[in-house]
Amino acid sequence: MRHVISLFDLTADEIRTVLDLSIKLKQQLRDGEREPLMQQKTMGLLFQKPSLRTRVSFETLFNQMAGSTMFLSGDVGWNTREPVQDFMPILTGYLDLLVIRAKNHNDVVEAAQFSQCPIINGLTDVSHPCQALADVMTVMELCDSPQETLITYVGDANNVAYSLAVCCSRLGIRLNIAAPAGYQFESSFISSLNVESGNDFISQTDDPRAAVENASFIYTDVWTSMGQEAENEKRVKDLADYQVNEELFKVAADGARLLHCLPARRGEEVTSSVIDSPDSAVIEQADNRLHAQKGLVVWLMDQVQE
Repeated sequence: MRHVISLFDLTADEIRTVLDLSIKLKQQLRDGEREPLMQQKTMGLLFQKPSLRTRVSFETLFNQMAGSTMFLSGDVGWNTREPVQDFMPILTGYLDLLVIRAKNHNDVVEAAQFSQCPIINGLTDVSHPCQALADVMTVMELCDSPQETLITYVGDANNVAYSLAVCCSRLGIRLNIAAPAGYQFESSFISSLNVESGNDFISQTDDPRAAVENASFIYTDVWTSMGQEAENEKRVKDLADYQVNEELFKVAADGARLLHCLPARRGEEVTSSVIDSPDSAVIEQADNRLHAQKGLVVWLMDQVQE
């Protein structure tokens, strides 16, 4: 049984296949073609965290392919009403596919152990694979040669940065991460990605200006994620020098584009003048959540048939 809990679950060739399929399905949708690829199939969405883009994009893409969806949240009673080993085999026996958005990454890992259908991670505190696929798809559409471009991620090295680093490493795309001490990845994580790829595609620094120099894409995310609200005041203070603003953007390459996974806290990690500028690609990026996830769903369901 194949699951996508993180992008470590996919090989480089499989990621390329998913992205190529995503671009193909996007064009088909633009041409008015909606093949009933998920007809008579049901996808469940088990969410411990609230969502806008993830929920709507998954429900929409599955309905576009003639499938049906079922949204599940507190009524499941995960780890309160009954343990995962009691409800997960039954729930996934009813479904053809399950998307989980969880507070704790290990909850999704544990759920996969008892699942009878494929599981896609819709976000955890560690990993956000669907976001990274949409990010790289956007980069592929906006530049002729992704392998010759540079993405710089500025801010907290969080779950989004984690999945982006894995994806870029797999595909041979250079990624700089600029974060202060205490907000960086363990050096062993960066080293392991570069050793596996056989090249130093991923780098990390505490100097945002140096990291952004000559970058074609500048990526940022909120400094305080869901569940970290108690740390907000400290995080805003610690990350103040990592705001993506007009001054920082000037250091990047000519024609650089802004990426942000949204929602944004305008005036914190990014200024309104940058996110609303013609250089911003955040709308295209958010739109690609639907298309990248559609490619992932179709590819993953094909694995069930093999």
